[in-house]
Amino acid sequence: MKTATHSVMEHREHSSRSRRAEQELTVFIELGKTLTSTLDINEVLKVVMSKVSELVAPRSWSLLLVDESRGDLFHEIAVGRPAVAVKRRRVRLGEGIEGWVAREGRPLLVNGRTDLAKLGIRETGRVRDSHSILCVPLRIKGRTLGVLEATDRTDRRMFRPEDLTLLGTLADYAAIAIENAKNFQRVEELTITDEVTGLYNARHLHHMLDFEIVRSARHRLEFSVIFLDLDHFKAVNDQYGHLVGSRLLHEIGDVITARLRKLDVATRYGGDEFVILLPQTPRKQAARVAQRVRDTLAKTWFLQSEGLHVKVTASFGVATYPAAAATKNDLLRLADQAMYRVKNSTRNGVAFA
Repeated sequence: MKTATHSVMEHREHSSRSRRAEQELTVFIELGKTLTSTLDINEVLKVVMSKVSELVAPRSWSLLLVDESRGDLFHEIAVGRPAVAVKRRRVRLGEGIEGWVAREGRPLLVNGRTDLAKLGIRETGRVRDSHSILCVPLRIKGRTLGVLEATDRTDRRMFRPEDLTLLGTLADYAAIAIENAKNFQRVEELTITDEVTGLYNARHLHHMLDFEIVRSARHRLEFSVIFLDLDHFKAVNDQYGHLVGSRLLHEIGDVITARLRKLDVATRYGGDEFVILLPQTPRKQAARVAQRVRDTLAKTWFLQSEGLHVKVTASFGVATYPAAAATKNDLLRLADQAMYRVKNSTRNGVAFA
C-alpha cells in the first residue's frame, strides 16, 4: 500500500516530467519556426547554438561539418573550454568519436562504462578527461553533413539515452536547415558567379558599381575600374579547342585574383574580357595594380597541367571616379576605349581614360 509521502513523490516526479516534456515541445516548436524562416546559414547556426545549450545543458559542445573536398571534419562552432584550441583541430572521417559518428551515421552516448574499443574507436585523453559525451550525426537524404557533440552536463550528471534522443532530434532539424541554407547559398552564388572562371559576373559588377558610386559620392572617395582584354586569345581556341580555352580563362582568373586585395572585385565581363573594380583607389594606385597584373600575366606559363606551356598578354584600360566619369556606364566605356587604344597599337600595355 502506497504511503502519502510516496504518492507526493510520484506526483512531483510526474509533474517534473510533464514540465520537461512541455519545455522540450516549446523549444522544438520555436526551433522549427526559426529554422524555416531563414536561409542565412549564420543565423541557422546561431539558433542551433542556443537550443543545444537550452535542451541538454552541456559544459561544452561543438558542431562539426564535413569538408567534402578534403574528406574530413572541421569545427564550425565550438562553445566552452577550450574553444579556440578545438576550432583549429580537424578530424578525419573514422577518427575518434566525431569521426566515427560521421562515418557510421550513428549516434553515440559515451559514459564511464562505454567500451569504445569494441566500436574500434581509440580512446584519447579528451575522452578520458570527460565525464560524459553525446555525439549525433547531421544526416539528410542519406548523406552526413556533420556531427553535433555535447560534453559533460553542467550539473555533472551523466548524459542519459533520452538526452541522446533530444540531441538527435535537434540534429535532424539542423541538418534540414543547413542543407536548405547551403542550397540557397549555391543558387545565390550561381546568379553572380561566372561558371568558367569562378570570378564574379557582369551582373554583380554592375550592382557593385552602383553601390560604390553612392558610397564614394557620400564620403568623397575615389575608385577605379580596370578593363582588360586578352591578346590573341582566339588563337588559343583555334589551336587547342574551346575546352582548353576555358581552362586558360580559369587560370587567368586565378592570377588576377592573386594580385588583388580582398576588397577588390574581379569579374569576367564576357568572352576574354575582364573588369576589376578597385574601391578607394585613385588613378596612380590603380596604375600600379594594372601594371602588376600585366607583368604577372606576361611572366606566367599557363596550361602546364594540360602538358602545354602557353604565354598570354593583355591590353589594359583604366578609368577613375569621379575624375574621368561620374556614372558607371561612362566609366566602363572610357576604360574600354583606353584598353582599345592599347589593343590597336602595342598590345600588352596600360592606357588611361
